[in-house]
Amino acid sequence: MWSLIHALKVRGIDVKDAFKRFLRNKAAAGGALFLLMVVILAIIGPILHPSSPWDMASSPLQWPGDDPAFPLGTDMLGRDVLAGMLHGARISLSIGLIATAVSLVVGIFVGALSGYYGGWIDSALMRVTEVVQTIPAFLLCIVLVVAFKPSLFTIVAAIAISSWPAVARLVRGEVLSLRQRDFVMAAQTVGMSDRRILFTQILPSALPPVIVMGSLMVATAILVEAGLSFLGLSDPNVMTWGVIIGAGRDALAEAWYLAALPGLAITLTVMSLNLVGEGINDALNPRMRDR
Repeated sequence: MWSLIHALKVRGIDVKDAFKRFLRNKAAAGGALFLLMVVILAIIGPILHPSSPWDMASSPLQWPGDDPAFPLGTDMLGRDVLAGMLHGARISLSIGLIATAVSLVVGIFVGALSGYYGGWIDSALMRVTEVVQTIPAFLLCIVLVVAFKPSLFTIVAAIAISSWPAVARLVRGEVLSLRQRDFVMAAQTVGMSDRRILFTQILPSALPPVIVMGSLMVATAILVEAGLSFLGLSDPNVMTWGVIIGAGRDALAEAWYLAALPGLAITLTVMSLNLVGEGINDALNPRMRDR
């Protein structure tokens, strides 16, 4: 953390000033507030509805408002939609965060090695990266999930595998621009090891744009999981927003709310993540300082 703060100062960015600029961005602050609300609901959801979201609680296809006990109605099997939404929030957010974390770790590792060492290491790693990038990300996720059977692990792994190349290319570009800086040459002169230079000198300075990309990747991961669930490629034992949409696709004509409610939750969450990502980008951009 202190290395990141120091790296921001090296870039001419004051952390407190950046935070104030972020808060002045009403759209970004609103997105952050909505995300905070979603996270709180995801945490307390099992407390508010301790019963399983798979339980058949009432008669099927009750519309929202028909029964005060089920404010968001029930699905085709009589399951409480509100309970599914609350439990699903935790899993959907977890999928987005874990898949993004894995993608960032792999992408940062590959990009750092490629940019710092160059030569045949750079060529080999970038060829692998380009091969993965030539395959459409969603298609690659479908193939991997089908090949290894739908489960929470395979979905997270598939999203991570399809997402890391973009991170690798971004980190490689940052490392290439940083490795010739004076502070890196000074570290080499005093005998620092390559690993220490990478992790304590270069990577902290390369992280700000990666943080921005990470917020957008979480949104993409949530959308990909919803798309896979809509196609029936979800873990049958786990409730997510995408699973609720997938379960309601056969009743769109008579109970469109089954797909609309989780779809609205996904839309608002993804929009909030995008707004937060743009807000962080503007806050960390010295050129936006006077705006």
